[in-house]
Amino acid sequence: MSTEQRKKLIILMINMFIAIGSFGIIIPILPAYLESINQGGTAAGLMIAIFAGAQLIFSPIAGKWTDQYGRRKMIIYGLIGLTISMFVFYGFDSIWWLYASRVIGGIGAALLIPAIFAYVADITTMKQRAKGNSLVSASMSLGIVIGPGIGGFLADFGLKMPFLVSAIVSLVAVVFSVVVLEESMQSSEAVGSPKDEESMARKMARSVRMPYFIPLVITLVMSFGLMAYESVLGLFVDNQFGASPQEIAMMVTSTGIVSVIVQLFFVDRIVNRYGEGKVLNIFLGVAVIGFLLSLFASSYVLFFGVTLLIFLATSILRPVLNTLISKMAGDEQGFAMGMNNAYMSIGNILGPTLAGVLYDVKIVYPFILGLILLGMTLVTTIIWQKRSLIREARVKVKQV
Repeated sequence: MSTEQRKKLIILMINMFIAIGSFGIIIPILPAYLESINQGGTAAGLMIAIFAGAQLIFSPIAGKWTDQYGRRKMIIYGLIGLTISMFVFYGFDSIWWLYASRVIGGIGAALLIPAIFAYVADITTMKQRAKGNSLVSASMSLGIVIGPGIGGFLADFGLKMPFLVSAIVSLVAVVFSVVVLEESMQSSEAVGSPKDEESMARKMARSVRMPYFIPLVITLVMSFGLMAYESVLGLFVDNQFGASPQEIAMMVTSTGIVSVIVQLFFVDRIVNRYGEGKVLNIFLGVAVIGFLLSLFASSYVLFFGVTLLIFLATSILRPVLNTLISKMAGDEQGFAMGMNNAYMSIGNILGPTLAGVLYDVKIVYPFILGLILLGMTLVTTIIWQKRSLIREARVKVKQV
């Protein structure tokens, strides 16, 4: 990559890190804070669902706007939304205001994330795309790792201090982007017009006809399985192995560190050597094996190892899927990344909700469901790839 490309990627990585890390700051003290305002697990679950729901509803619109009005504007507007969300979270104790904060934050994330990945597509070649996406994904993982650690430290200065710091850091990201971020899309590249706005339902229907529909489905299933796994992880190891809060925190932090290392140093090399299709099949298979092993782990240490295996697979799959969708999207990068975000949000809503219900029936059911869905997805992916190869071969024959 050129110096200019690296400079722009670093700016995007800083924005993504701040956006994800600023929310991660509040994670360690959220249960205690909700308890202080007489709220509990239901409110905590709704916080996740409301954020993901707002992100889902707004993602297709945001993707369209990214193609119409440019990446820079959407990145800045997204960061502004996240900043307002954090200030509302800090300024009010009413649960309804907190829910409103999550709606604003979800809209901000819907504007920000597709625009960042579309920006990466603008400034990289096809060969560089996997590396660019893996670097941005690594900054997301780093934010997930570092944010909660900072939040735990700030909690010593007051229960609401992490909220204030999170809001200020997010505001700094807005100013930073306004000053240094340049537009990546030429004005002549804009597609569509405000007059041909589609409803979310029509966008979802249109996505089914796109060549990257199967990768979108894989994104949904992966998000579903990962969020279902994460949402019951602490409860499961506590129930099964008597894990302490420190052991649970160590597990979550370790998975984040693994994700950062893999996305920074390995994804690009693996994709360049084997191609997106093979990598997709291999690590979907690894995820399936991980979910299968989780049913038989007999100790905290073994379950810890299985968890690292699952997160290793998903940390490779995420940037690979982003790259595959981006390569197949052509000129509609914003729409494709918006739909990618929408499908991911569906998984983020359904995963924790269904996992919680199944966990109350039997604690291993969430893992069994994840195993079944990932297994079906792996089979579907292999069939899709074989059909794509046959189709390409027929096109070549006709051209000859």
